[in-house]
Amino acid sequence: MNLNKTAVITGASGGIGSSIAKRMNILGYNLVLNYNSNSESLKALVETFENEEVETRIFQADISKFDEAEALMKDAINNFGTIDVLVNNAGITRDKILTMMSADDFNDVININLSGTFNCIKHVCKKMIKQKSGRIINISSVIGLIGNIGQVNYAASKAGIIGMTKSTAKELARKKITCNAIAPGFIQTKMTDAMTDDAKQEIVKNIPLKRLGNPEDIADLVEFLASEKASYITGQVISVDGGLHM
Repeated sequence: MNLNKTAVITGASGGIGSSIAKRMNILGYNLVLNYNSNSESLKALVETFENEEVETRIFQADISKFDEAEALMKDAINNFGTIDVLVNNAGITRDKILTMMSADDFNDVININLSGTFNCIKHVCKKMIKQKSGRIINISSVIGLIGNIGQVNYAASKAGIIGMTKSTAKELARKKITCNAIAPGFIQTKMTDAMTDDAKQEIVKNIPLKRLGNPEDIADLVEFLASEKASYITGQVISVDGGLHM
């Protein structure tokens, strides 16, 4: 399948990002996969792609920097002509309890997670407005909805993404551009793999479906929100968390 459409995915080298990238490749999207520091894992990921009819580009950019986010979008436009889907997935954590959290711990997370999302939306929206079409999908978190001990910075960044999503959706709806947020719960990635079994069991106790999620669960929703089937859905925050937040 070749849709002749282009998707830009930030933070594509992580567990959720790589799963989304694989899915969009299968669906026939040309891809621009962004990373900041981990190019080798992205190169290895691209080698596993099944759909060879479409093109994939790997682009290094620190999206917390306004000009680098602009360069990422320009690369996609210059090479493919359009940006049909933007998935704002890049994110970091700097977990510490509030009394131990430094200004740098707070600002680093806000700069990547929240300012980075703004930078990418800012530089993609003019192209989407000109096209009179586009899908913006922001990866927030259940932590942005419920908060968490040791994650004041992360919770603030992910809650900010939710507010940004709703405002962006209202501004761009008249141009037939949708903007939605996905709020993953605890997903089986390298981050959760590093947790102790006891810590995982404690988390699972609070999840009604009694399991951690899979990155594919997030890719499933990205696939839907990027499709024509979701053309009447905008400004929404959809939790994929096994019922943790309801």
